[in-house]
Amino acid sequence: MCGIVAYIGPKDAAPILLEGLQRLEYRGYDSAGVAVCGRGGGLKVRKTKGRVADLAEALPARFKGSVGIGHTRWATHGEPSDANAHPHLDGSQRIAVVHNGIIENADELRARLTADGVAFASETDSEVLAHLIAAHVAEGTELEDAVRQALTHVVGTYGIAVLDAEQPDRIVAARNGSPIVLGIGEKEMFAASDVAALVRYTRQVVHLDDGELATVRADGFRTFTEDARTTAKEPSTVDWEFGSYDTGGHEHYLVKEIHEQPAAVERTLRGRLDDRFHTAHLGGLNLDARELREIRRVKILGCGSAYYAGEMGAQLVEELARIPAHAEPASEFRYRNPVIEADTLYIAVSQSGETYDTLAAVQEVKRKGGRVLGVVNTVGSAIARACDGGVYLHAGPEISVASTKAFTSTVVAFALLALHFGRIHDLSPAEGRRICAGLKALPDQIREILAQEQRIAELAAEYAKHDGMMFIGRVRGWPVAREGAQKLKEVSYVHAEAYPASELKHGPLALISPELPTVAVVPDDELLDKNLTTLGEIRARSGRVLTVGHRVPDARLADHAITVPKNEPELDPLLLSIPLQLLAYHAAVALERDVDKPRNLAKSVTVE
Repeated sequence: MCGIVAYIGPKDAAPILLEGLQRLEYRGYDSAGVAVCGRGGGLKVRKTKGRVADLAEALPARFKGSVGIGHTRWATHGEPSDANAHPHLDGSQRIAVVHNGIIENADELRARLTADGVAFASETDSEVLAHLIAAHVAEGTELEDAVRQALTHVVGTYGIAVLDAEQPDRIVAARNGSPIVLGIGEKEMFAASDVAALVRYTRQVVHLDDGELATVRADGFRTFTEDARTTAKEPSTVDWEFGSYDTGGHEHYLVKEIHEQPAAVERTLRGRLDDRFHTAHLGGLNLDARELREIRRVKILGCGSAYYAGEMGAQLVEELARIPAHAEPASEFRYRNPVIEADTLYIAVSQSGETYDTLAAVQEVKRKGGRVLGVVNTVGSAIARACDGGVYLHAGPEISVASTKAFTSTVVAFALLALHFGRIHDLSPAEGRRICAGLKALPDQIREILAQEQRIAELAAEYAKHDGMMFIGRVRGWPVAREGAQKLKEVSYVHAEAYPASELKHGPLALISPELPTVAVVPDDELLDKNLTTLGEIRARSGRVLTVGHRVPDARLADHAITVPKNEPELDPLLLSIPLQLLAYHAAVALERDVDKPRNLAKSVTVE
């Protein structure tokens, strides 16, 4: 990983590549580079450690060429440096390659190539691709065949784009486990790892499948498999507009996306609530009522915030549909040889639809005959295409690394699923009406919470002075606490630990002191009294407490309180999560962090 852009057409490639790379900066990276085929022949290459702006400054005035490839790198092999940045070249400077993914047998290939006299210029696994391809084109092989033959030696994941200075009328792209999408323009073509790099120029795209390659020319494209069989691909239209990818006057993408949540929730709900039968319409499930009644268990798979949204989803399914449900990190599931049950419905959750661990978990379930639904935000993504059916979020592009509106829309999607399942099982019409009304109230209630931003910002600045924070919650509040802790640590770098409130006295209470404040999720539900007792235990040990709930506790139990409007108990966790997003954001701002691109992180994790 992390970002690929390619262009071929009548225009100057370099400005298009740089603009595309800037659109992919949100994915996280440590270096950047571009290569173009000059009009006089030969490759022109510039790459540098640092930001795309640094690369732009390093380009000479005359860096012309109408075909080129660009890349932003997130280090996996070798430290961030100019030499390790992409594109990588072969020894003759004829072949240029940009690569996302990991070549698992890179050491073996490097040793073999070195024995053949190849000299390597970097520490990366990616460079072996340039030398493998060069060995085939040196024999007079067409570029697409050279790439195809080279990839037969490769074990691992890749999304690549390849240039040949002696065949400058084409770019060859390939995918296996790391996304590549083609963009179709007017007498010009594009390729990228994310549609964000393309929407300024075209909304007609083609997604490559795993094991698929493409030859891209200015006047069109051809797709084929690794064994040279031609494949038929139909373009699809990207719904998102170019303007969706700017900050819209906000200081950061993260706060913009926090404020977009009311509209995102409205889009997720639009056309999906049935007021006649008090249920949800979800046409993409590809499951009829009889098949749904045969489901005896639900297993939800996701990573990071998608996993925590899955935990909330599992609670919703159990409470509304009375079907046993459980969420598990997809990254753990795929490695533990899971038992796949015929009467279990598996649900994969991913904002990007390209999260490699989640995609691999889907493939494992499918290989063993299981049925998988997807809950994803990106239409046409790998996970969406791999699943048997599912729900698109329609949250809109999410640029900041920390997920907010996609997280919220995912929880709403699970509420719709749980309502749909519940009404097919034993949820009464009156209960269905209650949940429908609660879902409709969410956008305005989120707006009420966002109106408290200034006060939450003041609290965040005060609590950010501490080196760490404890987050606690009970039952419905437990995944809220986990997601809140994740948000704080990933954007502010303040250590945060989440723990079930009921477990505090079984060990973590030893950590409580005035130096370690606690954020307590305290909804006004059947566990309120027990939660207040826990607050008393913390205060008795001189711990500072910030509560997030529906009422302000006694001053003896909390130093500060953030209140949220009350919805139905099953939907309250979604609202309780919104103040924690603002808390994390403003703590990061107070600490002068790189809010949208936290260190060491990437938006779409397409490697293990």
